[in-house]
Amino acid sequence: MAEVAEAGPEDVDLAVEAARTAWLDWRELPGRERAKYLYRVARALQERSREFAVLESMNGGKPIKESRDVDLPLAAAHFFYYAGWADKLEYAFPGRVPRPLGVAGQVIPWNFPLLMAAWKLAPALATGNTSVLKPAETTPLTALLLAEVFQEAELPAGVVNIVTGAGQTGALVVNHPDVAKVAFTGSTEVGKLIRRSVAGTGKRLTLELGGKAANIVFEDAPLDQAVEGIVNGIYFNQGHVCCAGSRLLVQESVFEPVLEKLKDRLQTLRVGDPLDKNTDVGAINSRQQLDKIEELVESGVEEGAEIYQPECRLPERGFWFRPTLFTGVSQSHRIAREEIFGPVLSILTFRTPEEALEKANNTPYGLSAGVWTEKGSRILWMTERLRAGVIWANTFNRFDPSSPFGGYKESGFGREGGLHGLEPYLELEPAIVAGDGRER
Repeated sequence: MAEVAEAGPEDVDLAVEAARTAWLDWRELPGRERAKYLYRVARALQERSREFAVLESMNGGKPIKESRDVDLPLAAAHFFYYAGWADKLEYAFPGRVPRPLGVAGQVIPWNFPLLMAAWKLAPALATGNTSVLKPAETTPLTALLLAEVFQEAELPAGVVNIVTGAGQTGALVVNHPDVAKVAFTGSTEVGKLIRRSVAGTGKRLTLELGGKAANIVFEDAPLDQAVEGIVNGIYFNQGHVCCAGSRLLVQESVFEPVLEKLKDRLQTLRVGDPLDKNTDVGAINSRQQLDKIEELVESGVEEGAEIYQPECRLPERGFWFRPTLFTGVSQSHRIAREEIFGPVLSILTFRTPEEALEKANNTPYGLSAGVWTEKGSRILWMTERLRAGVIWANTFNRFDPSSPFGGYKESGFGREGGLHGLEPYLELEPAIVAGDGRER
C-alpha cells in the first residue's frame, strides 16, 4: 500500500523541538482562537469522511461500515466537543487556574487509529498543549492524512507533529526530556514499561491498557437484545477492542436459549472483504496478531473447553479468523484470563448475582463490563460493585465524547473523554482572589 519512514532519534528530537517552540505561542492563544482550529479539523473530517473511512479499512482491515459509521463520526465528534471546551476551562475547574503542561507525547494503537488520534489530540490542543503523536507501525496512514487536514486548517507549524515507527520510536517519544505529558493506549505489558521509564521524571502519565470485560446476562434480560449486544461486544472490529466483552457470564436458567440464539446469530455473520459494505467481520490486523489468536484458541481446546465456529468460507489471501465461541470454560483457562484481542468469546455460567460479581471481578483487568437485566435495582447493585471503569447497562460498546473512558487495575489509570479528559493535560493552580473579589 505505502512505504512509511521509521523515525529515529534525530527525527524525534526535531519533532519535540518543533512542538516546544510552537507551544510558546499556542499556549498564549485565547481559547476561542484555539477552538476555531479544532472546529475546522472536525468539519474537514466530516467532509472527507469517505476518504478517511476507506483508508482506515484498507490499512487496518476493519469493515468499511464500522469505519464509516463509528470511527469517523466519533473522531469528528471529539474535535467538536473539545473545541467547545477550549474557551471554558476556567468554568470547568472553578477556584483553580488551568495552565497547559507543554509538549504531550502520545502513542496510539492499531485497532482504532484515527479515533485514538482524535481522543489524544483534541483535549491536548484545546487545553493549550502541543503534541508529538506516534501512530502504530501497522496503521499509520490515517494519522498521516490527518496531518494533511491540520495543514489545510492552517494549524500553526509545530503544534501537532507525527512521527512514524515501531516500539523504539515510541520509546524515544516517551523518554524525551522535553515531553511533559505521556498518554499511551495499548497493551498492559508496554504500559508497565512506560510507567517504569517515566517514574521519577515528573512527567504526567495516563495509560489506557488491556481488558477482559465481563458481559453479564441475567435470566430476566431481553435475550434477543442481549444476543445482539454480545455479538457487538466481542465481534465488533474483529474483537480488536480493549473493552471487548470477551467473557460472557450467563445465568444458568437461560444458558441453553442464549447459546442457541448465539450460534444461530454467528451463522449470519459475514466474514470477508473489509471494503464490502455487507461485511460484518473483517481481516485480522497482522500475521503477529493472528498467530496470537490461534495460539490462545488452541490452548482453550487443549484445556478442555468446547469450541464452536460457524460454517463460512474465508478468503484465500490475507489474515482471517472465524467468529468463535467456547463453552465449558472455567476461570483457570487461559482463554478466560488472558486478553485474546480477537473474535473469540468465552462463556461461563452463574447462579446468583453474588457469584456473577465474584467471577466478573476475578481478573487483573478493570476496563469495562456489561449488565443485562430488566431490574433497575439490580443494575445499580452490580455497577456499584463491579471494578470496571465503564459499565454499560442493556447495551455494549456505546461511546460518546462527553463521557469519560478509562480503567482500573491493570487496565490503566486516567480518563479520556468528557470533562475528565481535560484534567490530565492541565496544571491546576489555586486561584488567588484579589481585593476586588476577582480571581487572579
